[in-house]
Amino acid sequence: MSHVDTDTGTGTGTDIAADAALLLKSLMLRPWGQVSPSVYETGRLVSLAPWLTGHPQRIDYLIDTQRPDGAWGAPDGYGLVPTLSASEAILAAATRGDAGTDPRRLLEAVERGLRVLRGWLGGPLELPDMPAIEHIVPSLVALINQRGEELEGYEPLPLPAGMTYDTLQLVKQWIKSGAEVPEKLLHALEIAGEEAAGAPGIRPTPIGTIGASPAATAAWVGERGEREADEPARAHLEAVVRLHGGPVPVGLPITVFERGWVLSLLVRAGVPVTVPPEMLADIRAAISPDGTPAGYGLPPDADTTSVALYTLALLGSPCEPECLWSFRSGVHFSTWPGEQGTSVSVNAHVLDAFGQYAARRPAAAPRYAQAVAELSRWIADQQQPDGSWTDRWHVSPYYATVSCALALDEFGGEPAREAVRAAAEWVLATQRPDGSWGRWEGTAEETAYAMQILLLTEGRADLRRTAAADRGLSYLTCPTDASPPPLWMDKDLYAPLAITRAAVLASTYLATRARVAGPA
Repeated sequence: MSHVDTDTGTGTGTDIAADAALLLKSLMLRPWGQVSPSVYETGRLVSLAPWLTGHPQRIDYLIDTQRPDGAWGAPDGYGLVPTLSASEAILAAATRGDAGTDPRRLLEAVERGLRVLRGWLGGPLELPDMPAIEHIVPSLVALINQRGEELEGYEPLPLPAGMTYDTLQLVKQWIKSGAEVPEKLLHALEIAGEEAAGAPGIRPTPIGTIGASPAATAAWVGERGEREADEPARAHLEAVVRLHGGPVPVGLPITVFERGWVLSLLVRAGVPVTVPPEMLADIRAAISPDGTPAGYGLPPDADTTSVALYTLALLGSPCEPECLWSFRSGVHFSTWPGEQGTSVSVNAHVLDAFGQYAARRPAAAPRYAQAVAELSRWIADQQQPDGSWTDRWHVSPYYATVSCALALDEFGGEPAREAVRAAAEWVLATQRPDGSWGRWEGTAEETAYAMQILLLTEGRADLRRTAAADRGLSYLTCPTDASPPPLWMDKDLYAPLAITRAAVLASTYLATRARVAGPA
């Protein structure tokens, strides 16, 4: 197989259009979304819900995904959370004596994981800006130390410098009190431990999920899951497990998020697609006066809302972006009200939404003109000296840069041209010898984003750009059995598989047309 199957001989894009049609069909057939399994989330189910179908498969998944050095996950600090979760989960299975497990095999994996954790936590450690990390790390360190008391000669793990248990204790007390819990916190409810089980201020959504998270749902159900009120949540967990064969993703469902990104990627690149009318209707129906969440059980966010609005306008069905104003924070926009930190990709998507709506509804353009100008300046000001951007929702600078460069190119006007040009020059300077692009290694997803920067922004006819994109196309069409690596940021890194597929299809279509057209 290859990253994408394409007919590069005719330039018609027939095969790509057919692949895109199949992709849209898969969105309808799997409305909860297509997401890679998560070590963190799977570890929490091993620890919290040994009664759940697929328990042995989850333990095997954790053992099989341990790296040779004993850690789990990606480099640069992104491995801390999954390594803590997997180590605690396997230790829980070993100390419980779970049926069908080999205690020696489990304890060997735990010891290797603990050795890595002691090295990380005992020295300087720079942690990535991941959701709820300030709660997740203390909760897992405490659980490991508690379970470790059963091991002879166990040395407790320290917390990373600057972290305490204080905030975690406040969260636990809040949940135990029965007070209403903010939707954002529900996504990481498992940090509350025993206090989460049957918490009176929390109820599952109509589809049975708590916070669009298997771990949070399992934490609310509890270790035995025998209460009558648990039935919808138990049924939801069983459905998620069946979908993924044991291991589970970090977030599900992601219906609106997945559909918005897939459609916007394909349509922006000009891939000929016929969008099912019910899919567009569902996206429009999901947009409330507060915006839209990525999926059931999550709070509305500016990112999903913006991409949904941009997609509707792009497809000729513009919807007034009034709801986005509630996310405004000065001259830029927050992912959700009260967000700590900022995201350039979110603001680029807000710029897309305002700009495309104004283009479709010229009479409304004056209302958004100031925000478009301020956003454009703010995004340009966040650019790195090398021409790239970085972001808190994706580990790759190629994702942040494609988001910003495309929005600025289309809606930033003359003041943004230098920033867009600098982004393209950075892409040209960072291509790998095999034609790919990537932060840690060359990947199809990151290569697709780099190619879009070269082929969808001003200067696309530059021979350097078309030659680089052609080398990227050769990389995308070479045979591979590799799965898309997890690069998107949640409690753990994950890969939204349909979105990464759409990015590759879009870039392959652009580069195929450029290859057939030849030098300008």
